[in-house]
Order: sequence, then C-alpha cells, then structure tokens
Amino acid sequence: MRRARIRQDKLTVILREEEEGGYSAQCAELPGAISEGETKRDALKNIKEAIQGYLEAFPEEAVRLKLKREVVEVSV
Repeated sequence: MRRARIRQDKLTVILREEEEGGYSAQCAELPGAISEGETKRDALKNIKEAIQGYLEAFPEEAVRLKLKREVVEVSV
C-alpha cells in the first residue's frame, strides 16, 4: 500500500478534557481523525496515529491539505 505523504505542515488539533476522565483529540482539518487518551500526552500520541491512518485510508485528503487554508477565530 502506498503511504500518503503530506508536507510537514502543522495541523490543528482540538484537545478537550472529558468530564468522565481522560482527553479527546480531533484534527480540525480532518474531521474523521478522532482519538482519546488517559493523559494529554497519550491523546496527542494517539491523534498522530489516527491522522496517519486517516491519510492512508483516504489519500485524496493529503492533496486537499496542500491547498491554502486559513484559521480564524470568531467570538459569538
């Protein structure tokens, strides 16, 4: 299987402390890449693996990631 390759850009990961314990992590650029862990460190390690797996399953997403993007915060 051919491995998806992306530039070494930074991806945005949303890390949340969960009420029931542990942390959840989701990649903003790849909404299907979601993971969790008992600690922040575990959650971040696991989301990296989830991102790699997601890009292997959906190599077309690596192409989409190369498009120019901008992250903007808004208040509501």
